[in-house]
Amino acid sequence: MFDKDFLKKVAQKRSDWDKKAEKFKCKKSRPRFITVSGDEIKDLYTPEDIAHIDFEKKIGWPGEYPYTRGIHSTMYRTRLWTMRQFSGMGNARQTNQRYHYLLKNGQTGLSVAFDLPTLMGYDSDHPRSLGEVGKCGVAVDTLADMEIIFDKINLAEVSTSMTINAPASVLLAMYLAVAEKQGVAFDKLRGTLQNDILKEYIAQKEWIYPPEPSVRLITDMIQFCTSHVPQWNTISISGYHIREAGSTAAQEAAFTLADGFTYVEAAMKQGMDVDEFAPRLSYFFNAHQDFFEEIAKYRAARRIYARRMREKYKAKDEKSWLLRFHTQTAGCSLTAQQPENNIIRTAYEALSAVMGGTQSLHTNSMDETLALPSDKAALIALRTQQVLAHETGVTNTIDPLAGSYFVEALTDRMENDIETILDEIDRRGGVVKCIEEGYLQREIAKSAYRYQLEIERRERIIVGINDYIMDNEQIDIPILRIDESVEREQAKSIRLIKERRDNDKVKRTLDDLVSTCKTNGNTLKGILDCVRVMATEGEISDAMKTVFGEYHEPPVI
Repeated sequence: MFDKDFLKKVAQKRSDWDKKAEKFKCKKSRPRFITVSGDEIKDLYTPEDIAHIDFEKKIGWPGEYPYTRGIHSTMYRTRLWTMRQFSGMGNARQTNQRYHYLLKNGQTGLSVAFDLPTLMGYDSDHPRSLGEVGKCGVAVDTLADMEIIFDKINLAEVSTSMTINAPASVLLAMYLAVAEKQGVAFDKLRGTLQNDILKEYIAQKEWIYPPEPSVRLITDMIQFCTSHVPQWNTISISGYHIREAGSTAAQEAAFTLADGFTYVEAAMKQGMDVDEFAPRLSYFFNAHQDFFEEIAKYRAARRIYARRMREKYKAKDEKSWLLRFHTQTAGCSLTAQQPENNIIRTAYEALSAVMGGTQSLHTNSMDETLALPSDKAALIALRTQQVLAHETGVTNTIDPLAGSYFVEALTDRMENDIETILDEIDRRGGVVKCIEEGYLQREIAKSAYRYQLEIERRERIIVGINDYIMDNEQIDIPILRIDESVEREQAKSIRLIKERRDNDKVKRTLDDLVSTCKTNGNTLKGILDCVRVMATEGEISDAMKTVFGEYHEPPVI
């Protein structure tokens, strides 16, 4: 990017500066300057650090290959990112009330959080659901619950994100059935389904079936939605939970991209053309505490994704090259101590996501280490995004950090680190093989252990945890508590529905679904028939278990 004579002058000036700066370096200086991921950071970056970078090939222009500077030409000057708050609590009626509250206060997209039994494919009256119903999200057992969640919300006018994985087909089918009842055509629906089962085996551990049939459910969904729900993002390949489990930034990006490429290959193997489905793939990243490292991660990931989709998978449609992603601020960075500090942490993390070019953003609430967000905490988190969008000026220009010696050098290093990890995954036989052998899980565990040691040794300061501690601290913020009556009400609701529905129809549709699972029919079509006649999520999951079996994780040492 610079001529030799200029670089020679820079090198000489750098040498002179080093000599002058040496006398200011003292023993009291912090021993190591490292990123959250543990990478060493130089004291100063100059044109020398980016001299090897080809501007056109590596940086380029916003909205143009390789999309380092963003996937849209005008980015936030034309349209702000979608503002979402992860919402869902107790029963369907409580969640519906929260949605109306957030929409009234300027939220632009809905995001459904489900409780643990729903995530695991259990009905609320199952013995394993005891004590968990409605606690970490909303309980959904039948189509009736989904109808209540979206009562008086026109599905043609909102974009909805649903955080669900193993039983994702069931919950999407319920959403589609609600649209039918509202008279909304499938091609009008906009939203995203997380639906990323591979990261469950790697990090979050919420699965039902083994990997092979789980990937089949995903490809069936991709196939169905490509034909019938064309504006729906059928999968949000998620690095968020990989990072929450303790990975580095490079591991998060690499493992996530590897998962995404696995889904691409599975769909192509099923006979789909890559350009038919790739434009509707989306990704989900974690905005952690290291401001510049996170920005470099997003920029590098976009570059790698575009290159591989174009060169390896031969995608011809430019939309297939675009890494479209949602970002959520880091839950693992929040602390129960001095919880108001979490507002500050979240604001900086949100800023890094915006500077990195996210398409959608969720900001965590200050109380999320203690409970589901209260109304006030959720509103503060939403206002954080609105202040960022309208008051800080960071949306005025596109990719404002482009050309920074530090950011470009960090992006380049991040790209190399991600590619090295991707090559290692390929060498070991791919993602599924790496999961089975425990390679990905071990790598995350190593990174998490290193990070924890840094905190315990006070090599890394966490305010309120290992420094700036307050004696006799008392937490004085309102906490949202889910009443035990929610569980009783859900169990009663299931009982009444089973008494009133046509159980002969339920049995026939479940039997048909089992037959579809045994053949190569499209499972989403069969599941949609089941939810229409009020089959429960647990009944549908159990029916598929008779064919697919259940997954049991092998021990990883």
